[in-house]
Amino acid sequence: MEKRYKKIVCAYSGGLDTSVMVPWLRENYGAEVITYTGDLGQGDDLDAIKAKALTTGAIAAEVDDLRQRFVDEFIWPAVKASAVYEGQYPLHTALGRPLLAQRLVEVAEKHGADAIAHGCTGKGNDQVRFEVTARCLNSDIGIVAPLREWELLTREDEVDYAVERGIAIPITREKPYSIDQNLWGCAIECGEMEDLWAEPPADAWLMTKDPSHAAKGSVELVMRFDKGIPVAIDDRPMGGVALIEYLNNLAGTFGVGRIDMVENRVVGLKSREVYEAPAATLIHMAHTELERICLDRPTFNYKQRISQDYANIIYDGKWFGPLRECLEGFIETSQQTLTGEVRIRVSAGLARITGRRSPFSLYDEGLATYSHGDTFDRASAEGFLRLYGLSYETFSRVRRRDGAE
Repeated sequence: MEKRYKKIVCAYSGGLDTSVMVPWLRENYGAEVITYTGDLGQGDDLDAIKAKALTTGAIAAEVDDLRQRFVDEFIWPAVKASAVYEGQYPLHTALGRPLLAQRLVEVAEKHGADAIAHGCTGKGNDQVRFEVTARCLNSDIGIVAPLREWELLTREDEVDYAVERGIAIPITREKPYSIDQNLWGCAIECGEMEDLWAEPPADAWLMTKDPSHAAKGSVELVMRFDKGIPVAIDDRPMGGVALIEYLNNLAGTFGVGRIDMVENRVVGLKSREVYEAPAATLIHMAHTELERICLDRPTFNYKQRISQDYANIIYDGKWFGPLRECLEGFIETSQQTLTGEVRIRVSAGLARITGRRSPFSLYDEGLATYSHGDTFDRASAEGFLRLYGLSYETFSRVRRRDGAE
């Protein structure tokens, strides 16, 4: 606590950490506190959150509806990039952080605040995302991270602190989960899930039904894309927010989109993470399938490498850095022919592709078929194979000659 600040804008969700932060900042910094809450589709009662912030000591509380901006400026670029961290995590929390941090800085500038505060832990990824973004957008702004400073070393300590001050909190000692939800998915951690061998408890899931108790039978849907962005379901045009909400409900009903993984955090440790991503699972699946038929082999393979780089950029909190901007050129070009439809069948705990088509498809049935109508010239294969294997033939011949000598 080296610096003193007069006015602090605090990222506020109304969860345990941020509920405790408002009084703690006032008590320990003597600063006026303004809270900022961005609606990313987390489903909270934002009016109640605003009222709670004011009740716990904030002098002002700002709330924004960021759902459309979140979809257009962050989710769709990530979909076009096929950004999935370590092959599983569709980055819903990681994608929301740069937008929230950007708005946090803007609100601080609006109110003449000299610092911002976040509720990220010292061992988590989100501290990186908030602070790198803030310093990128305004290097003069101060940053306060109470969870790295305060005496409340456990979540149980925070619960006691809140109870002593009469602050309503959304968790109890018996259910100490940390939950972060937005339109693109939900992250659940802490509690008994810190044991890698323990199955996530049934009451931890929010967006998906247990597949073993999901609806029987299956549902088939057709997702239409325009230049890499999903725009319609079953011939019904939908805006981004409505489309994602629809797929979250549908896939969640069948228990599709549950992810349980151990991932590598930015700070160097491994963490067990439990995620729910019903819509993201279907959209990424369909998008990749469309790329399989619309992109040539070298471009498809190179795009996969770019996708990992792009996912790492998001995960590592470097959204506003120059590398992502540079990669956008390649990604946008690769998506110009990503127009078409993908059919998906959804059943209990499972989603599978059953059809795909595009006016830009590179699939030629005449070349691919082994039946009547085959247009492939088999005679050309012999010359191709001689040239294709020439370097290996030469290598083998030289090695045998050297071995004989």
